[in-house]
Amino acid sequence: MAGHDHPHDGHAQAGHSHGSHAHGGHAHGGHAHGGHAHGGLGGHAHAPKDFGTAFAVGIVLNTAFVVIEAVYGYLSNSMSLVADAGHNLSDVLGLAAAWIAALLVRRRATARFTYGYRGSSILAALFNAVFLLIAMGAVIWEALVRLAHPEPVAGTTVMVVAAVGILVNGLTAWLFASGAKGDINVRGAFLHMVADAAVSAGVVVAGLVIQLTGLAWLDPAVSLVIAALVVWATWGLLRDSVAMSLDAVPPEISPDAVTGFLLERPGVAGLHDLHIWPMSTTSVALTVHLVMQEGHQAHRLPGNGFLTDTAEGLRDRFGIGHATLQIEEAGGPACRLAQDCAA
Repeated sequence: MAGHDHPHDGHAQAGHSHGSHAHGGHAHGGHAHGGHAHGGLGGHAHAPKDFGTAFAVGIVLNTAFVVIEAVYGYLSNSMSLVADAGHNLSDVLGLAAAWIAALLVRRRATARFTYGYRGSSILAALFNAVFLLIAMGAVIWEALVRLAHPEPVAGTTVMVVAAVGILVNGLTAWLFASGAKGDINVRGAFLHMVADAAVSAGVVVAGLVIQLTGLAWLDPAVSLVIAALVVWATWGLLRDSVAMSLDAVPPEISPDAVTGFLLERPGVAGLHDLHIWPMSTTSVALTVHLVMQEGHQAHRLPGNGFLTDTAEGLRDRFGIGHATLQIEEAGGPACRLAQDCAA
């Protein structure tokens, strides 16, 4: 007997019992659907928010600014502006990848992609982190070259263009701020924009000091400092997205706490083959084999009450919205997976 809590279009499969499914109390010969389950990382039990407008506005604004910054960077002979333009271009590509992933996540599952395209959001977060680090590597390289061979810089032009960058990137970051905690993909976009605003602020300061002192080497020096800060801020995003791509348990979920909750369920004598992993940047899945006490009838209650209550508990307490529970009875044939887990 196996139970499922699948969030498909806002509805949750709550369990199945010997091939029989109940939809809202009606038997349909195959699945048991009951209740709503929208799992989310960090304990959120909501469907991912639509940030389509934020992505569209961010891409348009930043694309226009990349062109402006690159042109004026060339005309003012400012490495920091040209480097920042390249950095902003990488962010435009990152925003596009994140937006595509956000759209794919909403597509229905197919016979081949049985979980749909939810995992694309994890790939987009990983892509954003890697691409941003590569862009910062290019900035660091160019800054080192310019430090060895300083060139005159038009400080006023640098200051004005970079100030515009603060406004553009600050506005774009604000558009993503509300989703930065609940979705690592949106957090990646938010961090990109905050990093860009910080870079632009640093360039403004560099332009002002250069204008006052004539010290051209400050332009690449400031670029190095800002690049180091961006790399530091991006490292967490890279670490989290790599962990998610490897199906690691989300850091806010304690496997021991989940195990304790399941063992406290009525009639449960033990469990094995417990797996918890992120299906996307906003949803978590779980599979487990529950061994019931011999002769205990909790899991045989009418309406799949045991499965439904267990799935709802996992969703409400841990944000696990897609739970699959396999029921086994103590004293029966040994489960091969139990033997593998014990090995």
